[in-house]
Amino acid sequence: MLITRIITAVVLLVILLAVLFGGYYPAFVAVVLVFLFAAVTECFQLFGRSRKQAALIAAVWVAVFAYAFLFNPAAPFKFWFAFSSAIWLFRFVPTLKTGLPAMEDWRSSTMGMLYAVTIIVTFAAIVVFFKQSAVFLLSVMALVWIADIGAYFSGKAFGKRKLAPTISPGKSWEGAIGGGIAVLVLSSLVILFGGPWLLDTFVVQLHSHLGWAGMLGVLLVLTAASVVGDLFESQLKRRAGVKDSSNLLPGHGGVLDRIDALIPTLPLAALIHLAL
Repeated sequence: MLITRIITAVVLLVILLAVLFGGYYPAFVAVVLVFLFAAVTECFQLFGRSRKQAALIAAVWVAVFAYAFLFNPAAPFKFWFAFSSAIWLFRFVPTLKTGLPAMEDWRSSTMGMLYAVTIIVTFAAIVVFFKQSAVFLLSVMALVWIADIGAYFSGKAFGKRKLAPTISPGKSWEGAIGGGIAVLVLSSLVILFGGPWLLDTFVVQLHSHLGWAGMLGVLLVLTAASVVGDLFESQLKRRAGVKDSSNLLPGHGGVLDRIDALIPTLPLAALIHLAL
């Protein structure tokens, strides 16, 4: 299992780096569309659709995404980033306390549509960041990865108080705090010692516009958003009675399992980026 997980991670990393730094934009577009299709398909499966139904719906949503964001220079990115952030704040975050509606409830169907919207807007944010530069895109995504790694090791070492025992029993407050500290520490090191080759990164942009206090505050909010995204998908899987969103990525589950923390985080980061 561990070997399979490592092999899949290496293959994905090679593909990611080749696409981001290969200088061939159509390849980037193709990979974005493939992963978006997989993510939206998994989304609708978690909301009770059959695999065939989910794939057909996802195909339509991917076409809408391509038309609205990839080939539309006048796309209202700020609006959609703000809309996605509002969905998370006012609709999805409260469910971590109140729970999800029953699968057959019309509110669940509406929630599934909204979750698909936030997934699409996440990929729109990826497009915006990539157009800035591949390094800039990686610098934003790395914040989520660092938070996740920091939370894992902090939770293992110090975890005692459960963060959301009915949703994800393995997560602890100590882990979440450790993830946040890891993001703040490594981001500060980038500012202090990163040098010219890290000038085109998200944290440097934040620091140059907002100063230390503003940068650290934004990073804490983004780290909290990544935790919310992880918990929300865990809640969906628990309701659906599945361990992973799919078995598309051997050893890793599905695409949503890999990007769940990015879904609330990237649109919010993109909204901040465009506002600076």
